[in-house]
Amino acid sequence: MAFTKDTIVAEVMMKAPQAQPFFLNIGMHCLGCALATGETIEQACLTHGVDPDTFLDELNDFLASEA
Repeated sequence: MAFTKDTIVAEVMMKAPQAQPFFLNIGMHCLGCALATGETIEQACLTHGVDPDTFLDELNDFLASEA
């Protein structure tokens, strides 16, 4: 399972709850808020001043290592 810039944050939380620390570590503490249900990973990263490509590379690498 690999996520993209267009993946909704809430979808990640449903499919890979073990990814929560990646979001929390960069200041995304609203994982259960209303925005998480309509905000893409790219939008969330840009809002928090994080490069979405770097974030996704690290997230997807972590998830692949757990498979």
